[in-house]
Amino acid sequence: MKQRISTTVSRLILSLALVLVTTSAQAGPYADDLTKCLVKSTTSDDKSLLVQWIFSMMALHPQVGRLAAVSDAQRTELNKSTALLFQNLLTKTCLTETRQALKYEGGATIQTSFGALGQVAAREIFANPQVEAGMSELGKYVDKKSFESALQSTKTQ
Repeated sequence: MKQRISTTVSRLILSLALVLVTTSAQAGPYADDLTKCLVKSTTSDDKSLLVQWIFSMMALHPQVGRLAAVSDAQRTELNKSTALLFQNLLTKTCLTETRQALKYEGGATIQTSFGALGQVAAREIFANPQVEAGMSELGKYVDKKSFESALQSTKTQ
């Protein structure tokens, strides 16, 4: 039993690190229930915390870290707060859904459900007017004719 819990916790940690990566795994009904519980049980502040935590983890990568300044103290605080959020969601708020998902569909349901929560959290962040404005600047640098030409050729094939 301890080995199963340890494996589940390890999978949880891995899924949290990859939470924004779209998973292609098909969720079963119990994973769907867990996902719904996670999404409905998290506030905007919780989702913001989740995105901040993901950002702080991404900032550890050398290619990203030079663009962001996250102190060790900030990262530690985000780790503590996020761990508490996940712990409360899985062991209290969504305990029934967590147990059923693990029992009937296995540990991958945790990754699938948190992946969906991460996507919801990211959508909220990207819906911010300042973020939308910043992202729309990308369009200034795209050669639209190149895209039109490439897409046009797929219609004729």
